[in-house]
Amino acid sequence: MAYAAVLRSEWTKIRTVASTSWTLATALLVTVAIGAGLCAVVNATFDDMPQTARVTFDATQMSFSGMLLGQLAVLVFGAMVVGSEYGTGMIRTSLAAVPRRGALLLGKLTVATALALVVGLATGFLSFFLGQALLGDHGTGLGGENVLRAVTGVGLYLALLAAFAIGASMMLRNSAASISLLITFVLILPIVLSVVDATRKIASYLPSQAGSAIMQTVSASADGQDVPYGPWGGLGIMALWSLAAVAGGYLTLVKRDA
Repeated sequence: MAYAAVLRSEWTKIRTVASTSWTLATALLVTVAIGAGLCAVVNATFDDMPQTARVTFDATQMSFSGMLLGQLAVLVFGAMVVGSEYGTGMIRTSLAAVPRRGALLLGKLTVATALALVVGLATGFLSFFLGQALLGDHGTGLGGENVLRAVTGVGLYLALLAAFAIGASMMLRNSAASISLLITFVLILPIVLSVVDATRKIASYLPSQAGSAIMQTVSASADGQDVPYGPWGGLGIMALWSLAAVAGGYLTLVKRDA
């Protein structure tokens, strides 16, 4: 099967399964709504914040305060892109139609990450403009220093997160197991490690903390944190995690029976 046909097939699978479509829609809506609500609260209480917090305040990143739940939705989306086929046995039909397993995985990655990128960019720009409007005098503009990079970084980060989830799910071949592991590793583990001084630096190299640096316009070192990389360096670390997961998924796909 030609690669273009593989892409059309994967696009059809994703858009005709309501659960996968809704997870991306949820990522956008939840991120925008929570970010807007928190921006409104910060605007109302800004003068009550400590002096240090006001000096290092990142108005752009504040718009993305809902990213925690947005990330969760994208992880579920990536897991379901793979897990739903294994759960229904549809993967056998897919492999029969596309015997070249690398092409099948590449097709899934291309379509799913492209969708995550588009949704992520829409999420970034909507969250930013609504959040800044609600921050009032404490907000910033798209032309501010590093702001455009941070806003577009939302799309890049969510696309890499989707790729990471697809790779991990291809190794596990089960939606429930994949979602549980992804939530623990990507969302919970960094928080746990960050509360202990001895493990805080380890947490900074995990996918979510490293990748989210691209969405900051104020260096974390400004509020006393030791940051071992910049925004693009953090995204690069995230890309390496995603590449490793995809490589693991590929090896699993080619070496095991469906």
